[in-house]
Amino acid sequence: MLSPLPTVVFIPGLLNDEKLWQHQTDALSQHVNIVIADLSQDDNLPAMAKRILNQAPEKFALVGLSMGGYVAFEVLRQAPERVIKLALFDTSARPDSITSAKHRQATINSIQTGKFMGVTNKLLPQIIHPSRVHDPIGEEIKAMAQRIGGIGFINQQKAILARVDSRPFLADIHIPTLVAVGENDLVTPVKLAQEMHEGIPNSELHIFKHCGHLPPLECPEETTALLQHWLAS
Repeated sequence: MLSPLPTVVFIPGLLNDEKLWQHQTDALSQHVNIVIADLSQDDNLPAMAKRILNQAPEKFALVGLSMGGYVAFEVLRQAPERVIKLALFDTSARPDSITSAKHRQATINSIQTGKFMGVTNKLLPQIIHPSRVHDPIGEEIKAMAQRIGGIGFINQQKAILARVDSRPFLADIHIPTLVAVGENDLVTPVKLAQEMHEGIPNSELHIFKHCGHLPPLECPEETTALLQHWLAS
């Protein structure tokens, strides 16, 4: 039986919304209160974290994927005493490299002067395992991106671009922490998950086989079981 945790806050990634966590929230909602963060309204991580803290109760567990992990680190910086457990999926503690930052800024500029294309079929193999590109989850990923839209995407890219280096902060995380990653993740590779796992005291590392950047969609049952174990432990 799951521990009686007051609330679990789920933070989606770039161009993701509540549908990213649909399987997990459906399964866990009988046992815990669920809050899904909205990362489309603010253009910086501190504001996103503040919005979450204003929505959440005094104590809560925190689950973030990709950009959601960057926000989770910021939540911990602002109010470490309020987070009782942490799960980091397919994310990184590092800031953008110079090359990544230039590419991200170029993406922002192109959308500001052109049209937002969302997630295209060409991009899907960079996000999910190639074997799943033609599965229904590919259409769901594209639909989530369209719901976030161009303005939300620009806000999110600006927030990611300005994020700080969280690696020096890892040793200060002393709550039960799960670090998880798809073994075929091209966006935030396994080595970045291993770096966080090694930096966070007593953290647990899980690697999803034959999985890309979005385990909650690519491996929904395994992700849900992993979170159930994390909450009960």
